[in-house]
Amino acid sequence: MIAKLQCVVLDCADALELARFYGSLLGGVVNRPDPRWALGDGWATLHTDTGLVLAFQRVEDHRPPRWPDPARPQQFHLDLGVADLDQAQEQVLELGATPLDVGGEKRSWRIYADPAGHPFCLVRD
Repeated sequence: MIAKLQCVVLDCADALELARFYGSLLGGVVNRPDPRWALGDGWATLHTDTGLVLAFQRVEDHRPPRWPDPARPQQFHLDLGVADLDQAQEQVLELGATPLDVGGEKRSWRIYADPAGHPFCLVRD
């Protein structure tokens, strides 16, 4: 095992609005303080009672998916918690991931694509 799932991140036009929608649907706390994420206008979280965390990321000019239209596919990414970013990076690259944005050494996350092109982030625990 390289990582543990921290949260699922959904792209949207209004992060807080979507967090509140899912909060009403699933229960939990919207924007509970958590050192793993900085909250702001473009980012919101929902900590559910089951322990699942959903995060919502505002995307400018968001175009909602039209399932099952492949021209407008589903939009989300996984945040995966790791103890050591360098070691985890080496392992995911060996598995076939492609680096998209590895940022600077002080940043606590790096972005990759899985072999099918879906983005995911390695996030320092």
